[in-house]
Amino acid sequence: MHLSLRQLATFREVMRSGSISQAARSVGRTQPAVSTMIQTLEDQLGFALFVRSQGKLSPTPEAHFFLEECEDILGRVERTERTLERISTLQAGKLKIACHPAASSVFLPRLLTRFLQGRDDLDIALIMRSSDVIEDLIASQQYDVGFAETPAPRASIAQIAYDLECVCVVRADDPLARAATITPGDLDGRPMAVLFDEHNTAVQTEAAFRAAGCRFNKRLELRTFLPGLHFVEAGLCVIVCDMITAYSHLLQTREPARLAIRRFRPRISNSVSILTPGYATQSIAGRAFIAGLRQAVERMQEDIEGALH
Repeated sequence: MHLSLRQLATFREVMRSGSISQAARSVGRTQPAVSTMIQTLEDQLGFALFVRSQGKLSPTPEAHFFLEECEDILGRVERTERTLERISTLQAGKLKIACHPAASSVFLPRLLTRFLQGRDDLDIALIMRSSDVIEDLIASQQYDVGFAETPAPRASIAQIAYDLECVCVVRADDPLARAATITPGDLDGRPMAVLFDEHNTAVQTEAAFRAAGCRFNKRLELRTFLPGLHFVEAGLCVIVCDMITAYSHLLQTREPARLAIRRFRPRISNSVSILTPGYATQSIAGRAFIAGLRQAVERMQEDIEGALH
């Protein structure tokens, strides 16, 4: 037995209207076509659905039972169609995102707030992890999108990399805030907050001081740059930090600004990437979010460049 959804929908219309002609108008078919479809349906089922008398249809008891089944089936199909429509318009689905600490407090939450507007049935799973953990989560396809420091290339990960420059942050009342560019010579011997020794930015920063013949005074060693901004504001140190942390501060700054962001030379590089599983097809929601994330990163670069000038 191979019943079609069209047969079930047509039968339901006949039951609702009590008339072949009315049902034909409702489903947009001719009366003979509807009559033939009902007859074929009865032949397939092996029992009569209607008693025909003097041009009128009277449903059999079996027809009332069959209608309940049809309503259930067609209801599920209609709900599924609505769900698929919401998915196609980014109204429904689930997206799992892993984010490294620098972007987890302000940058990514702000982006997600905009992205989720009007998408009430789109669920988000967001976690903050270190970049090396995010790399493994994406490679094993446990998460859909990762935003982390750029890993070494591997086939199981597709990545869009951004080479972002680090910036120097000082108190707004520091004499160095009047400079357009800050160098190791300007910071010779001054207390600094830096990341742990193995981090690429710490290695580059110390090397820049060494090459300039300046004393690198590491007063505070951090796991992430974000707490360093509080130490700078308190006058305990200065910091050469990643662009995302500095931008997060800009997004939250209320005038008058208590910190100043300045260009640092020689250039200290901090590369971040948008990561996706290399062997998986991205969902519609995933593609849309990545497009928004790319725009947000590009906007950040423009805004930071504007602040530096």
